[in-house]
Amino acid sequence: MKRWLPLILFTLLSAVLYVGLHLNPREVPSPFIGKPAPAFTLPTVEHPDKTFSPAQMQGKVWLLNVWAPWCVACRQEHESLLQIAQMGLVPLVGLNWKDKGREATALLAQSGDPYLACAEDLSGMVGIDYGVTGTPETYVIDKRGLVRMKHIGPIDAEAWENKFMPLIKELNR
Repeated sequence: MKRWLPLILFTLLSAVLYVGLHLNPREVPSPFIGKPAPAFTLPTVEHPDKTFSPAQMQGKVWLLNVWAPWCVACRQEHESLLQIAQMGLVPLVGLNWKDKGREATALLAQSGDPYLACAEDLSGMVGIDYGVTGTPETYVIDKRGLVRMKHIGPIDAEAWENKFMPLIKELNR
């Protein structure tokens, strides 16, 4: 048995690594799916004297897009978000995450603002409550306030057509 132990361990390790190579890193399971979206009240980027809370979206299917001005992938995603907002199929709310330089206001003014509201999470605590691992991440939240999907990475045309649209249509029935 001692003679075969290294071969058995090597085979098991190889099998685990092989399976891992074929997993999609953007498909990280979220413990929040099917659970209430974490509550928060934060000032908005557009009007710091006003606040946004998910409770304001009760009864609507909506998207929470976690982004940051320093995030390169977020800037790549921005054009897609503008197009999604123009469609008017689902409200899009931003969560400006850890923007210590407060660059969001200028960036949205320059590039266009796709958000119904954009909450300012300077401390990053709301992002932690949602389980954010990096930016961009987008959550689909249903009419009852339950998280129905978490998408890691930029929203592109393929993700919009194949993942978001079918779910949004189903949730709006």
